[in-house]
Amino acid sequence: MPHPNPHSIIFPAEHLRQFTTRVFEHFKVPPAEAALAADVLAYSDEHGIDSHGIARLKTYADLLKAGRINPQPEIKIIRGKGSVATVDGDNGLGLVVGPQCMELAMQKAQEFGSGWVSVQNTNHYGAAGYYPIMALQKDLIGLSMTNTTKGVAPFNGAEKMLGTTPLAIAFPALTEPPVVIDFASSAVAYGKVEIARRKGEKVPLGWCLDKEGYPTHEPADMMEGGALLPLGSDVNGSGHKGYCLAAMVDILTAVLSGANWGPFAVPFAIHVAPSGQQVGKGIGHFFGALDIEGFRDKTEFKQSLDDWIHTMRSTKPLPNSPGVIIPGDPERQAYAERMKQGIPLHPEVVASLEVISDYTGVALAKPV
Repeated sequence: MPHPNPHSIIFPAEHLRQFTTRVFEHFKVPPAEAALAADVLAYSDEHGIDSHGIARLKTYADLLKAGRINPQPEIKIIRGKGSVATVDGDNGLGLVVGPQCMELAMQKAQEFGSGWVSVQNTNHYGAAGYYPIMALQKDLIGLSMTNTTKGVAPFNGAEKMLGTTPLAIAFPALTEPPVVIDFASSAVAYGKVEIARRKGEKVPLGWCLDKEGYPTHEPADMMEGGALLPLGSDVNGSGHKGYCLAAMVDILTAVLSGANWGPFAVPFAIHVAPSGQQVGKGIGHFFGALDIEGFRDKTEFKQSLDDWIHTMRSTKPLPNSPGVIIPGDPERQAYAERMKQGIPLHPEVVASLEVISDYTGVALAKPV
């Protein structure tokens, strides 16, 4: 887990949840759904995923204020067959549409052995990892993915055409913590470049291109007309593999559901108007759930996963490294620390919350 900026301002986790809930309520999101949306954002902050938590609240608030997100959507199934369905999110908050669609996938898994739900006409849904963790509570394997605003160049391309297209999957273990895999198919999440810009830091080569298509260390070069690179970056790093992952996610979430795919995905930004050309509705998500009992005895699977975890942890470590970790370990460590010490927020993020507070009249908690 990265160390917080020494200038970070610490806030109690529960106070941030309350603030976020009340802000969503101010914009006419029903109370239960406002609390759900706040829970999705809080998951990120509490687990050290600073790029997808309350730092995004200002954008959600701006889009709600401008009428570009529906605060009270009528979410409905528009097509289905057995274990699969497509849902129209009615341009609602992805933070509300996402959990409801994951619940649907879980219900289908319990009925049919697996459940698969594609979603159109929705918005940014927070951290992908939130959703498969929902499935763990039912002892199911869970999966989620989403397409996002264009920001990534396809392999050998020099302009933004795809989103960071994150995907996540989680597996329940018996006595060990679950294996939770959550990553973007780009070399890095856009939010990490934003964080580097806020801190005045450079980024490693292999993350970004400038507007001319050349590698750059400067976050601003990427954010002002440049592009992120796919996972693997270039031919030497097998960047075609990251591109193929991005293609898979974009097709499952958007082409399959009838959402806007590729460069037509609706931007998650108030200062960027949606593209004049639309090839579908909103952005898209894709959720899956699997009943382990359909494959093998659930307890035996979970015991085997415990053994897998023990084996990976016992790997001979690289020199001068902390050794092999299990997917999900950094987030669990962050959660343990932050629930004791509070949530560190960058001063720029705090300033954005103060703007929201002034506009809505919702009081921001005092720092720790």
